[in-house]
Amino acid sequence: MIKTFLKSIREFKLPTILTLIFIVGEVFIEVLIPFRTAALVNGITAGMPMSELLKLGLILVAMAFVSLCFGGGAALTGSKASSGFARNLRGDIYRRIQGFSFENIDKFSTASLVTRLTTDVGYVRMAFMMTIRAAVRSPLMLIFSVIMAWRMGGSLAVTFVVVIPVLIGGLLLIARKAMPAFRSVFRKYDRLNESIEENVRGMRVVKGFAREDYEKEKFGQASGAIAKDFTRAERIVALNNPLMTLCVNFNLVFILWVGSKLIVTGRGEIINVGEISAMITYGMQILMSLMMLSMIYVMMTLSWESMKRISEVLSEEPSLHSPAEPVTEVADGSIDFENVSFKYSRTAQVDALSGVNLHIPSGSTVGILGVTGAGKSTLVQLIPRLYDATEGCVKVGGRDVRDYELETLRDAVSMVLQKNTLFSGTVAENLRWGDPDATDEELREACRLAQADEFVMAHADGYARRIEQGGTNVSGGQKQRLCIARALLKKPKILILDDSTSAVDTRTDAKIRAGFKAYIPETTKIIIAQRVASVQDADLILVMDGGRITAQGTHDELLESSDIYREIWEQQTKGGERDEA
Repeated sequence: MIKTFLKSIREFKLPTILTLIFIVGEVFIEVLIPFRTAALVNGITAGMPMSELLKLGLILVAMAFVSLCFGGGAALTGSKASSGFARNLRGDIYRRIQGFSFENIDKFSTASLVTRLTTDVGYVRMAFMMTIRAAVRSPLMLIFSVIMAWRMGGSLAVTFVVVIPVLIGGLLLIARKAMPAFRSVFRKYDRLNESIEENVRGMRVVKGFAREDYEKEKFGQASGAIAKDFTRAERIVALNNPLMTLCVNFNLVFILWVGSKLIVTGRGEIINVGEISAMITYGMQILMSLMMLSMIYVMMTLSWESMKRISEVLSEEPSLHSPAEPVTEVADGSIDFENVSFKYSRTAQVDALSGVNLHIPSGSTVGILGVTGAGKSTLVQLIPRLYDATEGCVKVGGRDVRDYELETLRDAVSMVLQKNTLFSGTVAENLRWGDPDATDEELREACRLAQADEFVMAHADGYARRIEQGGTNVSGGQKQRLCIARALLKKPKILILDDSTSAVDTRTDAKIRAGFKAYIPETTKIIIAQRVASVQDADLILVMDGGRITAQGTHDELLESSDIYREIWEQQTKGGERDEA
């Protein structure tokens, strides 16, 4: 796992190494300063000439300045290295997610992935910063200070034999007690982000049902749970301060009391005033180093949970891969299902699709009808290889979809979903997802075919109109028509409309289908619909139920042979289906 994270340092190796060098230099100088200070104190006590004292003072000033430069350099390079590492790590996670199949994404909730990209990366960045700075500085400072204190204080350094074990034991106990609370926070962050995401996405539903108070309460509970865990953990960690104060005061009293006695009884031959002042400084450095190490321990343990969560994403292998020698051209839009069965999970008890055999000629129009859960969407998702068939074979252009390079296959297939997505940006920018090089005239032509040009041009900004995130400032029907126009710009060999005209009226629906015939006659068109009127002119209509194709044929043939199709037809015609506004 550590090797995985080290790969994200990349171009920031130099700032990382420089930080380590600066930290070593800073510690070395800081440990020498009390030693030189002791010499200055002893010089003053012994009546050293002012010129010599001034020289010692200037040396101390120079050492402090050098230490400051080392510290400032470490702060600069450390922040650059940690920020760059976090940027690279976040980019690595994001790129990894982009390569996931739907099967991989199903293993992680959207809220959890957002938490890993934000909160978890933040903790890992902080851990990286502490590793290259505090985690190097504190042990070095501890070791050097103990050596110097023992050298200068002799038997007086026995105080550290008592204080250090007490402080280490107490700090480890505090950190151990705080860890469970810190660990539980991450799962609760996922639930908090999930609550926010659901509320923002479903804001219209929330307001439509006047459920704002309920959502506030749900958010408050999720936020309160995090606050409760953090409060409990911070209350335990806060014990560091009184423990530290106790050890510092004990160390100070012991050194002053015993040291004073040694000075008086030994007449300055055993230990002198300068050495006592140095001992006090070294004592503070030792105790502060231990304090910092305890905080590093807490942060590292906390970050370890984040590292494991991020590692789960980075180590997740995409379930779909391009073959070693992929086919890079799709011959035509013909589609074949050969004894295809599919499960969303290997442990699933029931097949989502079972024993599907189907041939769709290139350029034909196919309609698919069926009750909710019949397997209509699942069937078409196998065509661009969003999932792989569990059994059997799906072919496009006469070749198994697993033979194609994934990008080649998906470039040849356009899918328009019922709940398709528009991204923040202008109308034109959204449309050019279908073809980045499309001209303004091509944009308008695609929108005219999708019956979107009229409402786009009715706005003062036209195709420069700003679309809010998720397309919240356009209606459901307008969003669907823009998504259809975007798909048409791709000029695909296969166009799949997954109930993507449900929000438009039947007259507009008919105009859109008529545009398909004129604009993309050679494209295979698959239309999943709830209305028979949307598919009755299709070359082939499939009726699905329970993951199987129970009937197929033309409109007239199915009226004669399929009870399900006839029932749907009669319900819709007897209901006097009307054009929708």
